[in-house]
Amino acid sequence: MVSLHVYSVLVVLFLTCGAIMATKENDQIIRENNCETKMGLPCVLEAFTCIFVTGSISSKCCGEVVVLGKVCHSALVNRTLENPLFIDLSPTTIIAKSIQTWNNCLALIDSPSPSA
Repeated sequence: MVSLHVYSVLVVLFLTCGAIMATKENDQIIRENNCETKMGLPCVLEAFTCIFVTGSISSKCCGEVVVLGKVCHSALVNRTLENPLFIDLSPTTIIAKSIQTWNNCLALIDSPSPSA
């Protein structure tokens, strides 16, 4: 029975350390890439709503998401998921919506404009 208790403590310790490391890694990525300064607040709110709630994102804000870059986009989404305020959200669903938003924005920005 003691070994089960020790095992449980080790699992909790491992998970806690993993969460702390993930937070530090995302924060470091965000800091090193100046991620928080690359988008205007209206587009941050639009992208957040699209990924974490429901809605769409305008082509203007898609442009800002693409300029932000995939590394920053992923790090910001992951850091938000680490926030206790969002503990009830499904990380799998949010990450899928994040990838879908990124891919949709990339396709929109990369697609040629229709000729007049």
